[in-house]
Amino acid sequence: MIEKNHPSLSVGAQCRLLSISRSSFYYAPQGETAMNLDLMLLIDKQFLETPFCGVRQMTWHLQNEGHAVNEKRIRRLMRLMRLMPIYQKPDTSKPAKGHKTYPYLLGGLRVERPNQVWCADITYLPMRKGFIYLVAIMDWFTRKVLAWRISNTLEADFCIEALNEAVHRFGPPDIMNTDQGSQFKSFAWTDRLKRIGTRISMDGKGRCLDNIFIERLWRSPKYECVHLHAWETGSQARTGIERWITFYNTQRPHAAHGGRPPAVV
Repeated sequence: MIEKNHPSLSVGAQCRLLSISRSSFYYAPQGETAMNLDLMLLIDKQFLETPFCGVRQMTWHLQNEGHAVNEKRIRRLMRLMRLMPIYQKPDTSKPAKGHKTYPYLLGGLRVERPNQVWCADITYLPMRKGFIYLVAIMDWFTRKVLAWRISNTLEADFCIEALNEAVHRFGPPDIMNTDQGSQFKSFAWTDRLKRIGTRISMDGKGRCLDNIFIERLWRSPKYECVHLHAWETGSQARTGIERWITFYNTQRPHAAHGGRPPAVV
């Protein structure tokens, strides 16, 4: 957005035009400590085993394993990892100002064909030093991963790129279902869906089971790919993820389809 070598505008002038401070432009995030990265890997592995485990239970589990942690740290790390325990709880959260929350449209709906319903979600992927995020768009009927992207931030851009690729390759769906993450409530995401005539559906707060098929998807690549490797770079992670998703779509038997892979369906 800001060009350091702009021919006519200095960095300071560009910052003033965008209403941001120069310190914000020059700020470089420090990232997480090695200790926190190790904790995040442990949390991720345990959460796959016990997805109902909330902040308090996760804190107790790590303390029992000999780690000196408190709930404040675990709550921050689980939020950073976008981990939400699977259980129903009262809806006591208010949506952020300027972000509309859409109703859940899939209750009682019979999904009988491709492109009737798509779903999207973001998950955390550990690396040897650091972590990245993966967004995937899946067809609810075939369970095929239609498009995906990785990013080292949670900005909405990489989600929009995946959406654009899926629409370009397969045409728009009737309904798109997501959670209430800020990326999926952003103007860029919702406006793109509205412009292609897709109805927007969102999970209820604290109801991960509303988007259960893509929640289940995350278990497979982590067990079968991510946790078996220690990627050093984003390019290595991208190659590994691409290889696994190709295998998942074209070869991996799927129980919902009598053992046939999603691409065959």
